[in-house]
Amino acid sequence: MTLTHELGHLVIGWGCGGTLRAADLRPWRLPYSIFDPNPRPLLTLWGGPVLGVLFPLASALLMRRPSAWFVAYFCLLANGVYLSAAWLSGDRFLDTSQLLEHGAHPAVVVLYCVLTIGFGYAGFRRHCLRVLSSPADANPAGSTGETDAERGRGCHWLV
Repeated sequence: MTLTHELGHLVIGWGCGGTLRAADLRPWRLPYSIFDPNPRPLLTLWGGPVLGVLFPLASALLMRRPSAWFVAYFCLLANGVYLSAAWLSGDRFLDTSQLLEHGAHPAVVVLYCVLTIGFGYAGFRRHCLRVLSSPADANPAGSTGETDAERGRGCHWLV
């Protein structure tokens, strides 16, 4: 999630003519990118959350594998949760504070969070149940074809 999110900032920042001064994409640190000058900071900032969900969703559409959808829905959920948590934290260096500082309308940020968290949670939960259900759950004797996971008896921690 953090890689596709940060790559979104990088792609849009470069596309808008920004000069990259510093970046860190190492997975064990909080990734960041700093453009200076950055002629279109609002677009660069939105590039992370928007492309951070579009890259994985497009990949899942192309691959057509449950595991790809599992990752795509996780990225959808995680990007929405990140913007929400960043807003609640009020940290001036995180994306949400930066988005609002550069003119993003709060209602647009809320709409993004509601949509990504809503669709992300539903899809991630559904695919989690599929990916994490045991093969024995797939067709128990006397079953109507519906697995325990599909009936919601697996992954109780997701409810």
